[in-house]
Amino acid sequence: MRKKYALISIPNAVGREAVQRTLPFNMHPSYWQIGYLMAMKRIIVFFLAGALTTSAMAQKNHQEEIEEWQAEMNEEFGNKKTSPLVKADRKQFTGLDFFPISDNFRFQARFVRTPGQLPFQMATTTGRKPIYEKYGEVHFTYQGNDYQLDVFQGHDLREMEEYANYLFLPFLDASNGFDTYGGGRYMEIWITDITEDGQLMVDFNKAYNPYCAYSDQYSCPVVPKQNYLDFRVEAGVMAFEGH
Repeated sequence: MRKKYALISIPNAVGREAVQRTLPFNMHPSYWQIGYLMAMKRIIVFFLAGALTTSAMAQKNHQEEIEEWQAEMNEEFGNKKTSPLVKADRKQFTGLDFFPISDNFRFQARFVRTPGQLPFQMATTTGRKPIYEKYGEVHFTYQGNDYQLDVFQGHDLREMEEYANYLFLPFLDASNGFDTYGGGRYMEIWITDITEDGQLMVDFNKAYNPYCAYSDQYSCPVVPKQNYLDFRVEAGVMAFEGH
């Protein structure tokens, strides 16, 4: 659930006879050798096919996962009861613009818990100052460079059963103000998605705009400057042209 504010060929019988005619007698393969080689070929083909199938299934599953997420976003934005769009934009709404789904912006990240952080007032686009604290960090590598993003937990939200495991990951990147919203984008993390050994899948294909990208009536957390990525994150929701 997304917060509202925000993957040597073996001869056949004819071929074997041809080999036996051209090889010296002491080099003729025996039947058990040929049988062994044929069995090994089957095993190799089996494992290669299995690996390719697993990879293709993973890519398909990821594609379907993101397509489903995008459909949910469009449904939310098209529904007047849940849409952040102003009336005029909602009437003309046919769907959000998304970057092409890409595995290049899906990272198996390392999550580092940072207990004992002091609560602070998160700056917003209005005078509202909700209480947050830094919950941890995600560490990942992109094009040979290491990156870190801070992850936050809202004090008000964690008191709600629905959002007890919800974490907030806002970020800025080099595409902001061009292909994406100038104020940066948000991502959701759920504590239950973090493995016991501190692994977390961070998928920027699910990056979305603050509601402030669609209307001035919302109060949105301002992305902390330390969460700036110096490359273009060409994944997730793009800039909205209607506002």
